[in-house]
Amino acid sequence: MSETSRRGLLFGTAAVSAGAFLTACTSNEPKAQATAQGNQPAADDKPGRPVTIGFAGPQADHGWLNAINVNAKSRAEKYSEVTLEITEGSNDTAAQIGQVKTLINKKVDVLVILPADGKALTQVGLEAMRAGIPVVNLDRIFASPQAYRCWVGGDNYGMGLNAGHYIGEQLKGKANAKVVELAGIDNLELTKQRSQGFADALKNYPDIKLVARQAAEFTVESGQAKMAQLLQAQEQFDALWNHDDDQGVGALRAIQQAGRDEFIMVGGAGAKSAMDAIKADDSVLKATVLYPPTMAASAIDLARALGQGKGVSGLSEMEIPTSLTLYSAVVTKDNIDQYLPTGFS
Repeated sequence: MSETSRRGLLFGTAAVSAGAFLTACTSNEPKAQATAQGNQPAADDKPGRPVTIGFAGPQADHGWLNAINVNAKSRAEKYSEVTLEITEGSNDTAAQIGQVKTLINKKVDVLVILPADGKALTQVGLEAMRAGIPVVNLDRIFASPQAYRCWVGGDNYGMGLNAGHYIGEQLKGKANAKVVELAGIDNLELTKQRSQGFADALKNYPDIKLVARQAAEFTVESGQAKMAQLLQAQEQFDALWNHDDDQGVGALRAIQQAGRDEFIMVGGAGAKSAMDAIKADDSVLKATVLYPPTMAASAIDLARALGQGKGVSGLSEMEIPTSLTLYSAVVTKDNIDQYLPTGFS
């Protein structure tokens, strides 16, 4: 996933998400307002030149990945002039490369690619760009910026940063507060970024100490097993940062089985199950930090604009940006109704 996470996020400040950013791109503003500086037209809801978008993603074997496919399909259906050529998806890099090559041979107008492995798919991204097909690189970034026209994705560092600040504010004033971390897969760059953001945030709270950490595998089963180990090793702690809401389902099972409730839990990604638990407010889960799958809808918006030679309303530049990082908002019971529609199964 993203290796270009922004380090300058301030906890609690307003930020423009990709969805909000591109709402302007597809608004019904008058023509005079919906143009970029100069004569470059900006994309809007009105049908434009027909565009065929090729979409290649990994196998949807995780709730978030399935939501990526759903968001891409539903967004494409919004536009009568957009044809979406979508692959079956695969976690096998060779198979996905083959799927992208097929889309290149079909001469699609634009490609949207969420690679199973960014480094491994870089060469085929370069091939598409050299064939004159602009590539929107979704989330897991290619090894070379020459392999894509625009990158759009989430902020893994920001997830950890905002989770750490939320926990820090909840525990502020509590002496010798203890925190544990249930991470994702340790050999993934995204896990390292989430952990680094969390560690950096906790540096602002000297009374809080990270006392234990376990890495799970983004599954319900692994979340339950690793959380059980953390609970057995730690007789008492004050907060838990769980990187992923899917593995969080298992973590909550282990917590309930152990009869523990002395701490608060913060999840990650924004699954509907987590949001429902936050709204019910009947468990230790009090917040989740978003990693919005709506980025796929934004990628379709950007691909459409590229295919039609249009810019983005609200920006002075005549071209769409080369990168767009989504904000990792913290969802609590205070703002749950705002974000609940974005929750994924």
